[in-house]
Amino acid sequence: MSRIGKSPISIPSGVEIKMDGQIVTAKGPKGEISQELDPSISVEIEDGIIKFNRASDAPAVRAKHGLSRALVFNMIEGVSEGYKKVLEVIGVGFRAEANGQVLSMSVGHSHPIVIELPKEIKVSAETAKGKAPVVTLESHDKQLLGHVAAKIRSFRKPEPYKGKGIRLQGEHVRRKAGKAAGK
Repeated sequence: MSRIGKSPISIPSGVEIKMDGQIVTAKGPKGEISQELDPSISVEIEDGIIKFNRASDAPAVRAKHGLSRALVFNMIEGVSEGYKKVLEVIGVGFRAEANGQVLSMSVGHSHPIVIELPKEIKVSAETAKGKAPVVTLESHDKQLLGHVAAKIRSFRKPEPYKGKGIRLQGEHVRRKAGKAAGK
């Protein structure tokens, strides 16, 4: 049996869970999010605890058992506490500015990159003298936040020789030596 799938989820105070057929909706202080679950997984909500059961032991159903539990857990954590990703823009002359839902970056291309972010994501950009610009993304939707962070990172991935590019905070970039010294 799936170790993740069989562990119950306790609903924190301030979070409301609704089931409408196979659609689970979580509503909390940070926002509202819904997810459709596979019909082979049944959900029981009683006394502030959510339990997940599966119809059979087929490998595909077993995989969806843990997945369903993880999706609902991420929804509950997102609407109660929220998620945050911090991106560092490292490179000489690299800049980042945020105006409302629009992120404008200058990362070594011939033109500035302007991205309009979804309304579910809050963005802020900070530039301190002598330090790399930092872009902070916050949202209640973990999937959307990860997708947007990956999209922003894809405009200038960290390169292994000088380490320039956009990276997640705490991400380790493997460095290469470059050319050998002259003979």
